[in-house]
Amino acid sequence: MKQPLAAALVLSAGLITAVPAVAQELPARIKEAGRIVAATNPNYAPIVYKDPATNVLQGLDIDLGTAIAEELGVEIEWQETEFVQMLPSLQTGRVDIALAGMSDIASRRDTVDFVDYMSSGAQFYTLTQLAGSIKEPTDLCGKRVGASRNTNWPSDITAWSEANCVAAGLEPIDVVGTEGSVDARTQLRSQRLDAAVQGNETLPYFQKLEPDTYVLIGAPITRTLAGIPTVKTEEGEQIRDAVAGALKRLQDSGRYQEIFASYGLAENAVDDIQINAGE
Repeated sequence: MKQPLAAALVLSAGLITAVPAVAQELPARIKEAGRIVAATNPNYAPIVYKDPATNVLQGLDIDLGTAIAEELGVEIEWQETEFVQMLPSLQTGRVDIALAGMSDIASRRDTVDFVDYMSSGAQFYTLTQLAGSIKEPTDLCGKRVGASRNTNWPSDITAWSEANCVAAGLEPIDVVGTEGSVDARTQLRSQRLDAAVQGNETLPYFQKLEPDTYVLIGAPITRTLAGIPTVKTEEGEQIRDAVAGALKRLQDSGRYQEIFASYGLAENAVDDIQINAGE
């Protein structure tokens, strides 16, 4: 495992800070309450979802959030929140952090900082019965491809289409914004879409859940970092540094790697915990 740099690096994309393993203090308000409040949205298996039998929250982010809270000596209180409301909830103080596989992108860093903890990539996929005619990504040129409109995937698809379809004289992809990844899969199964895009960390789960249903098309078209956002205030920065330090210590103990491996996502783990390192 790479060792963190000793100093912060300032790049044009924003402040990227390497995280030391020393303990950082939570704000007195959180320590006195004995809990940290985390927004989540349980529709992104296996990152965060609900056990259909018990309706209990589970997933990589739930296990990781629990481990972070234990490392910080507090409980974690989960607050289910619509994805689009997570950043406003941070800004109004309803929650302290969010754990929902949120991409660390520049436009979001206007209001929050990200503690980056997982790598991801936008992945094309289709139905098994369509795979005979859609064998590679350029076979999607001129076809309908859906992705959650609350993510950056529609713009990723558009950018890929411009570079690989339009530039080659082919029809552009017809990008369809959906209500979420569940809606995208529903539309795909009804063949209102020819293909869809999800994070590559989620698709192995659905391939296992629904055998012989989905086929990946090529390699991921992007590489992004998912992060835990905290608001850009003095208190938010204190929470940010405490969470980052806890994650680094979980890496050093091996518990971080164990959590990722337990979900078959070892390749999505990161070597170093950094702040605002997304592109």
